[in-house]
Amino acid sequence: MAQTEPEMKIRILLAAKKLFAKQGFDGTSVRQICEEAGANVALVSYYFGGKEKVFYALFENFFPGERISDNEELLKDPVHGLRLLVEEVIRFNLTDVEMSSIMNQEFVMKSQRTEAISSFTFPIWRKMRELLEKGKEQGVFRFESLDQTLLFVVSVAMAHKKLAYFTPLLSDCEATPETAGAEAARFILRGLGVEDAGERASQEAL
Repeated sequence: MAQTEPEMKIRILLAAKKLFAKQGFDGTSVRQICEEAGANVALVSYYFGGKEKVFYALFENFFPGERISDNEELLKDPVHGLRLLVEEVIRFNLTDVEMSSIMNQEFVMKSQRTEAISSFTFPIWRKMRELLEKGKEQGVFRFESLDQTLLFVVSVAMAHKKLAYFTPLLSDCEATPETAGAEAARFILRGLGVEDAGERASQEAL
């Protein structure tokens, strides 16, 4: 059965995501993407305008920015907002390992594509900083340095990207994205001085 244009675009994107994660952007050819997708090699140029634009299309289609922005009300509250962001970052890193791997590769290599990736990720980090600042002003959070605290929070949220490396040290490697996110959020919020971490926040976000 013939594929529709939207279906073929998704097949190409999924193929590119798989290959970029495995081989890197520079190590993957347009021909390989099309072979993986079962598509004519000309379709990458026709649909996207080249391999570079396929890369950017991955973030437009698979980065969970909309899921976060859809919860605007939660993001007004420092506790619930910070909890939501931490949980969503961890959910993304654990459920879309290919996208997480692609991002990590590009940042390690300091490629020319990191600026485009940052346009998707930095709104999340800026919102985290804003919530931390707001929470301290309201007396909800207790910390000394906003900069250092932001780095601590981001580090905890991103720690699961290294899960495979630390597996030999872990006794429970079967945690779900939901339980991992909830535990990380509790850890961060308690470190900020919040005893009641607002457990229902993640449920309200779904």
